[in-house]
Amino acid sequence: MELRVLRYFLAVAREGSITGAADFLHVTQPTLSRQLKDLEQDLGKKLFTRSSHNIILTDEGMLLRKRAEAIVDMVDKLEAEFNSMEETISGDVYIGGGETDAMRQIARVVRGLQLCYPNIQYHLYSGNADDVTERLDKGLIDFGILIQPANLSKYNYIDIPGEDVWGVVMRKESPLALKDTIQAADLIDVPVICSRQAIKQTFSKNEFADWFGEDFEKLNIIATYNLAYNAAIMVDEGIGYAVVLDKIVNTSSDSNLCFRPLKPRLESGLNIVWKKHQTFSAAAEIFLKEIKAKFTKET
Repeated sequence: MELRVLRYFLAVAREGSITGAADFLHVTQPTLSRQLKDLEQDLGKKLFTRSSHNIILTDEGMLLRKRAEAIVDMVDKLEAEFNSMEETISGDVYIGGGETDAMRQIARVVRGLQLCYPNIQYHLYSGNADDVTERLDKGLIDFGILIQPANLSKYNYIDIPGEDVWGVVMRKESPLALKDTIQAADLIDVPVICSRQAIKQTFSKNEFADWFGEDFEKLNIIATYNLAYNAAIMVDEGIGYAVVLDKIVNTSSDSNLCFRPLKPRLESGLNIVWKKHQTFSAAAEIFLKEIKAKFTKET
């Protein structure tokens, strides 16, 4: 299975048609169709369902797409790292993390490095802890930013100064907006939008589950989210109240939304992590050296 063919396959999956993919790849349609047919024969599986106007991935095709994207990303990253091995430091640093105001501290590190190393590029990937650690374990990103509690046993890590504050985002005309803080009892009889990661973690002991205590089972969770931006849209449309971290959702004066912290106050620490025995590119090494200098305490 050639990398070139995997790129062809991904183009077809993305464009949804042979014609569109052929135009994008600058190859003829017969050539592209033949390559896809050979790929299906090599794998012994049907990858597409074809119609007169478009093509749809089969279950096997969806699996191949996921694996092929990871492979192509890895190859691109490897090529970029080797291309950066020159006297002038350049290259790429890949950082994954959840939505958190701690990214501002990372941005300040990047801003400082830009003066000395303007040829380094930074690539940000957003996702929850499972998404980030999966990409970290596969070598698709160099560093991950994890919101505590998180399993750090497989990683080297540095504590990021400061903590994120949990609270509830709601429309400004909502009854709970009259309160300065939100207690667990306030959320019992209202529709709640909650992070999927937080719900998953309640099956093991953690600070989020401890805050709710027995009341967690009484919550009317009508929706879950992976990214707080999407949760904010649900709130803005009157779907419910979203439990989120502060400073992630726009609650400025021109927004329909407001934020109220939880009481008792619930805060989560943050870590920047990387794989143990990781071999970094020159660019990533420089970034690591800088965050160690800025955040000091390594574990």
